[in-house]
Amino acid sequence: MAEESQKWVLMVTAQTPTNIAVIKYWGKRDETLILPVNDSISVTLDPEHLCTTTTVSVSPAFDQDRMWLNGKEISLSGGRFQSCLREIRSRATDVHDKEKGIKITKKDWEKLNVHIASYNNFPTAAGLASSAAGFACLVFALAKLMNANEDHSQLSAIARRGSGSACRSLYGGFVKWIMGKDEKGTDSLAVQLADEKHWDELVIVIAVVSSQQKETSSTTGMRDTVETSLLLQHRAKEVVPKRILKMEEAIKNHDFASFAQLACTDSNQFHAVCLDTCPPIFYMNDTSHRIISLVEKWNRAAGTPQVAYTFDAGPNAVLIARNRETAALLVQKLLFCFPPKSDADLNSFVLGDKSILKDAGVDSLEAIESLPAPPEIKDPSQRHRGDVSYFICTRPGRGPVVLSDESQFLLNPETGLPK
Repeated sequence: MAEESQKWVLMVTAQTPTNIAVIKYWGKRDETLILPVNDSISVTLDPEHLCTTTTVSVSPAFDQDRMWLNGKEISLSGGRFQSCLREIRSRATDVHDKEKGIKITKKDWEKLNVHIASYNNFPTAAGLASSAAGFACLVFALAKLMNANEDHSQLSAIARRGSGSACRSLYGGFVKWIMGKDEKGTDSLAVQLADEKHWDELVIVIAVVSSQQKETSSTTGMRDTVETSLLLQHRAKEVVPKRILKMEEAIKNHDFASFAQLACTDSNQFHAVCLDTCPPIFYMNDTSHRIISLVEKWNRAAGTPQVAYTFDAGPNAVLIARNRETAALLVQKLLFCFPPKSDADLNSFVLGDKSILKDAGVDSLEAIESLPAPPEIKDPSQRHRGDVSYFICTRPGRGPVVLSDESQFLLNPETGLPK
């Protein structure tokens, strides 16, 4: 397997973006294989601002598979982790690292254990698709470590077994998850519709209303919806197939008016389906509704959509502005309506691409206080201070990459244990 020494450690570190669905995935027709009841389309977010970094390592010295998430060891016994590990191991091929004098054959992989460390640079389980980035990164990194010769689409079908929307994080830009027809799920995979440069004038602002773990997990919520909601059946059969075609067309043609109208109505219908579930599921809160109201009034007054909103299974708003100029206006309106608490720090209240603040004319907390009231607000004295934890400004971004800078590795190259 290698030269006499049993002390070698082989390691790969990868970074994978999260994604936000603009035509939603909600409901599985097969719980184990994670096969959806409809196609979905997403935008990949810039990994510079929202991503998972995962280091995977292998060594004959490891006596069991182990994993650390955000610094804490977690169990790998869950079916979804096991499924991803099993699928990649079955596709592993020979690895020869001449520099370290390591040779691993296809057969060796069956008895070698791995160590995995993963870190999200955004809240976990708060409705920002952390499991999507996490499982996509796990599968991508393991495939590189074990030299699995699968293309991104085939890897997406494996990542899907960990978390459905993970399959869409294997690509940058605009991605479609094809639900597929095969009972075994071989054709349920992701394909890229367009890369991140295709429509790069879009600017994305995320209002993190709550970074706490949500009350009803997506897995439980989906199961209840599939069992009890008649609206879901209508949505999957009649509504989504038409919307998918229109959304593909809108992306291809840079048609923002259609894109926004489709994204907003699909988000609203997804949450209507959650309300149509027994017992009903409430992912949005009053702050979410105020953000929707602000955007709807603005879009109506402008005569054509300026901003699209979409909410996943959580209260956080993902707002997509048609261009940078509109994004600056959006940031002004949001900061007026949802200013930070008085003891806040602007630097930690607006994260990601902070250059948007300059465009918005905001360089201090005092500047937020003197912003003009948006015309959409009836009572300018009603500012909802502290209702938004923080904002993240970002854009459509690239797919997963391997990192070579050892300072970004999460495991010690000598021991294979967390740094």
